[in-house]
Amino acid sequence: MAEEKRFTKATWMIMEALLDVDNLEDALSGSLEIIVKTLNSEAGAIWLLDPATDKLTPMFNIGAGDIANITVDNGSGIEGLVTKSGESIVLNDPASDSRYEGSVFEEAGIIAKSMLCVPLNNLHNVIGCVQIVNKKDGTKYDDEELTLCEHMAALAAITIEEKGLSIDLGEDKEVLAELRNVTKDFQSGDGVVQVLKGINLDIYKNEFVVILGESGCGKSTLMNIVGGMDFLTMGSLKIEGKDFSHPDDATLTAYRRDYIGYIFQSYNLMPNLTALENVEFIAELVSNPMSSEEAIEKVGLKDRADNYPGQMSGGQQQRVSIARAIVKRPKLILADEPTAALDYATSIEVLSVIEDIVKNYGTTVLMVTHNAEIAKMANRVVKLRSGKVASIKRNLYPARATELVW
Repeated sequence: MAEEKRFTKATWMIMEALLDVDNLEDALSGSLEIIVKTLNSEAGAIWLLDPATDKLTPMFNIGAGDIANITVDNGSGIEGLVTKSGESIVLNDPASDSRYEGSVFEEAGIIAKSMLCVPLNNLHNVIGCVQIVNKKDGTKYDDEELTLCEHMAALAAITIEEKGLSIDLGEDKEVLAELRNVTKDFQSGDGVVQVLKGINLDIYKNEFVVILGESGCGKSTLMNIVGGMDFLTMGSLKIEGKDFSHPDDATLTAYRRDYIGYIFQSYNLMPNLTALENVEFIAELVSNPMSSEEAIEKVGLKDRADNYPGQMSGGQQQRVSIARAIVKRPKLILADEPTAALDYATSIEVLSVIEDIVKNYGTTVLMVTHNAEIAKMANRVVKLRSGKVASIKRNLYPARATELVW
């Protein structure tokens, strides 16, 4: 009886999320979270089919690994078989099933011991599938759990058709930074605290990534490792294919100087230098900088170039900080809570500048924030929980900064 009530409650939650929807992507990812939690599972994904390429890609995934840039041919793998046939597959012993040829989750260390995969069928055609992997207690998936997934998939498929969500994969994105099984330990008294517990994540060129999570989940630690301000304990970090897991001092200095732009919550401007001089100071450190005047103009501060930080508002100081980051022409900008000290209107001004950087400069931005509303702007949203990747969501239609409300 308790199990029946649990499934009924999950079904109503999914119906509420999907049928009264403002943001379809949030509703789909939220529904996947409900399924994974209700079935006490280790991982899950919603795959959508691109008709132009006849390939599947995961729009949303929950679990320790980043599978966001993986594609599967329609008809290949369990995901492709389900989408091609329109029939559900339950694998309670994948290793001995001839249909199973491996799982995309394996690279993240998730070995499939059981699996549910059901089609997204909108009555006209199959547009993808929902995949759930491994019950945490080691038991097998049963018919009731399959039915729950099929109900969710049917609702999702109908909602996708009604709302007109479509997918165009285009070209695969190039990986800028690749993290594999990254851990980070800190000494604490006589013991050791592990803050990162096996992070698997790819960061692509020319994308905006937002990292969300509660305080202490490892957001800033992860960003500091990518930015060369801290070192991983175990695992690997590659930047454009080069190993940066344990760089020497000279390599690390060059990487931070030439490759990374930083935007901090506290601005970190030099108070005895004007806005323009703050930018010029950074420009002089690199070999091919943007004009400092151009950088100041790009952030809308041409008329305040000769002002000192103490003569400027918090938002203006943060825009100087952004100008200082972009003047280096970096491939990657790291932004740590850049709007935390700002009011709403000023935050939108700053976020609009960051939006312009991604769209018009081909720069990758990795932002850590507590503000979930900002995540609507991102190409991808990575949620951390207790030092691990909890979920990754791709926004097909990122919001404009001016559309955010909090």
